[in-house]
Parts: sequence; C-alpha cells; structure tokens
Amino acid sequence: VHGGWNILSAMKGLILVGGFGTRLRPLTFTKPKPIIELCNKPQLYHQIEALAAAGVDEVVLAIGYKAHVMDSFKAEFEKELGVKITCSTESEPMGTAGPLALAKDILSTSEDFFVLNSDVICEFPLTDLYAFHKQHGKEGTIMVTQVANPSKYGVVVFEPTGLIDRFVEKPTEFISDKINSGIYCFNRKVLDRISLKPTSIEKEVFPQMASDRTLCAMVLSGFWMDIGQPKDFLTGTSMFLKHTARVKPQTLAQQQNYQNLDTTIVGNVLIHPTAKIGKGCVLGPDVVVGPSVVIDDGVRVSGSTLLEGCVIKKHSWISSSIVGWDTTIGKWCRVEGISVLGEDVQVKDELFLNATLVLPHKGISQSCYERDQIIM
Repeated sequence: VHGGWNILSAMKGLILVGGFGTRLRPLTFTKPKPIIELCNKPQLYHQIEALAAAGVDEVVLAIGYKAHVMDSFKAEFEKELGVKITCSTESEPMGTAGPLALAKDILSTSEDFFVLNSDVICEFPLTDLYAFHKQHGKEGTIMVTQVANPSKYGVVVFEPTGLIDRFVEKPTEFISDKINSGIYCFNRKVLDRISLKPTSIEKEVFPQMASDRTLCAMVLSGFWMDIGQPKDFLTGTSMFLKHTARVKPQTLAQQQNYQNLDTTIVGNVLIHPTAKIGKGCVLGPDVVVGPSVVIDDGVRVSGSTLLEGCVIKKHSWISSSIVGWDTTIGKWCRVEGISVLGEDVQVKDELFLNATLVLPHKGISQSCYERDQIIM
C-alpha cells in the first residue's frame, strides 16, 4: 500500500524500445540500444526491475528493430525479475503512440498502466506516480523534470494542482522549466484516443488530452537523463553512480579492497567481481568496469565505461569514453574526449584517440589527433 492506494498486482507496463539507436553507434551495431549495459546491467533491466517493484506483472516491449535479439534477454529477465515479458514487434515504425494501440489487448486488461521511454534513466518513483495518478483521477499523468536550459526542449505548462494547460515547443522566453521525462501512467481510456497507425504521443495525443483537461503533470524528484547518445550516456552513468553511493554504497568499489595492489579508487567506481585490476592503477571518478575486463598495471581511467571483456594494457589513460566489448587498448595509449570504441577493436601501443568513433572489428595503428573522426 502506498499513500492509501494498493498497486494492483495485475498492472501492465509498456516500454517504447523503438528504432535503430543511431545516436549510440558504433555500440548499436552490436546490440540494440536498450540492451547496452549502463552500470553493468542492460538499460532495459533497470526499467523492468522498477516496473516489477511497482507491482507490474507483465511488461510489453514495443520493438521496431532487431526483435529476435531480445529473445535471449527476455527469458533471462523474466526469470530474474519474476515478470512476464511480451514483445510487440512493429512491421513499420509506429511512433510513440502507435505501439500502445498495437498492444491494446494486453494493456486494456488493467485499469491503469505505465509507459516508459527506453532511453530514460532515473530513480523511477513509479509507486509515487501511481498514487498521484489515482488521487487526481484524470486519464493520464506525465512525469516532468526540471532542466537548466528549457529553450532546447518542449516545455510543459501546468497548474499548481498538476493539471496540464499546454505544451510549448522550444520557448524563446521563459514560461516553464519542466519538460516531459518520458515516464507516464495512463488509465486504459487513453487507448480509445489512439488509432493503429504511426502516431506521436507528444505531438498528437497529449495536446488533445490537455485541451480536454484530463492530463496531469507530476514533478520527478532526483536525477534524470536521456542516455540516447554517448555524452549523455556518460552523464547518466555518473548520476546513477552518485545515486548508488547514496542508496547502496556497499555495491561500489571500496578503497581498502585495492590497498594491497597500490591501486587508488577515486569517487564512485563500480567494478564487476570478475574483472581483474592491476597494480598502481588510479580508477575514478565515475568509472564502470564490466565483467571479465582486464586492467593492467599503471592504468588511469576516469569518467568512462569499460564494457565486458575489454583489455586495457599497461600505463594507458582512458578519460570520458566508452570502450566496447572485447576491445583491446595497447600500452601507453591515451583515449579521451568522448571516444566510443565498438566491439572487438584492437588499438596498437602508444596511440592517441581524441573524440574518435571506431566501428566494430577494426584495427587502429595510427593516432587520431583531430576530433570527431569516424574509423570505418
């Protein structure tokens, strides 16, 4: 029971998995974006875990790309999290509202249901969202988040009660600093508003609901990030680690466990138990070391994610970058500036990569001093 409301055990959830993940290439050449590990768990895992904790018993994944790749993960997630996972595959891109119509038969079996955008990471206060949604009794509730620069976004204008008045796209003067966070709770009546065709929930459904005065906003507490591109993925990782330090500090790397290696842990660092760390390293702040990663002696890593199976050889420096699965970085290399290395990239010794994107299975034998090069 939360706030006087029971969360129904039969509640449903839908995650908008969507399309090709072009903004996170070259990583999405290997895996669909929601399966890429954020803090050593697939992004989808964090979301399904939050839905399950809020009493959802079935999650629909609205997929437009590489649906078959989800099958192996689906079984694993179902077993670990105790929820049924159904894939709803689009034969053509259905936008952000069409998938709700496609999954109508499942979603309409519960009075209310959650919808999440798969790019979003936050604390997912779904029980609070549901309690607020039931309290006001309108058709829908959008979680909104405060941003420092609202002119880049579409903002939500709402009354103190939460009732949404209107949406304004990229305002030139200040009217609100709250934006749609991509987390919703709807009454099943919303499904009557959506046709089985490509439709935008933000541009077509929400403005209509606002003019009918049946859509409310709730301000999201804590951190929020859309992690759909590398820079934001790293920012979201940093935010998630800071949150973890507050709620589960024991899961982060502790300095005393690395004392005998003369290795220093700085700030928030998450190291998978199967990773091997050498002597005299400095790791952190905001570093994630994935399963079976090997970090040799004297390596410095800061603000970066090292995905499963990658190897960083002696005395290399990795800063603000993502190193893909099974990639090897040679000795005395420097990788920085939001470089993203795809799966199974081999970087020779003593090279410098600056804001470089490297496609999977490439061998790198010369430095990239100029920013924003793509190695194909």
